[in-house]
Amino acid sequence: MTTQLHIDTQTQTLSLIKDGQMVRSFLVSTAKNGTGQAEGSGCTPLGKHRISEKFGDGLPNNAVFVARRFTGELYDDKLACEYPERDWILGRILWLDGCEEGINKGCDANGNLVDTKSRYIYIHGTPDTEPMGVPMSHGCVRMRLDDLEKLYNQVDIGCEVVIK
Repeated sequence: MTTQLHIDTQTQTLSLIKDGQMVRSFLVSTAKNGTGQAEGSGCTPLGKHRISEKFGDGLPNNAVFVARRFTGELYDDKLACEYPERDWILGRILWLDGCEEGINKGCDANGNLVDTKSRYIYIHGTPDTEPMGVPMSHGCVRMRLDDLEKLYNQVDIGCEVVIK
């Protein structure tokens, strides 16, 4: 069975595709700065990617991550009030790696870094207070915690992810 993820930055949706058939669609939030490949742009990168690593197996849905490591914290309203400016990465992480040299992997023709993995672009959970269907992230693809948990268990490392 072939599994793919298709992320549409216009409709702010992520579709789970199995053997060419859409199984499920989720509302997401991509970058408030729009789409783009460049390092430091805060944009969501386009093109063909793959899931290179997964984080969060066996952790609670509201586990807090910093630099792909569980901090030991569990997200709740109290923690949100203590750290109001934090860009929350919660529950699960699907770390993306670009597959197109010069487009979303390595450097472009001008020598500028356009590497999705080194930009730390993930599909990750976000607090339920954050809007879905609206571009609000810093480049990553944000999802509701419950939706991400359902998705996480249906994709493997190496799964193709197309962002358009």
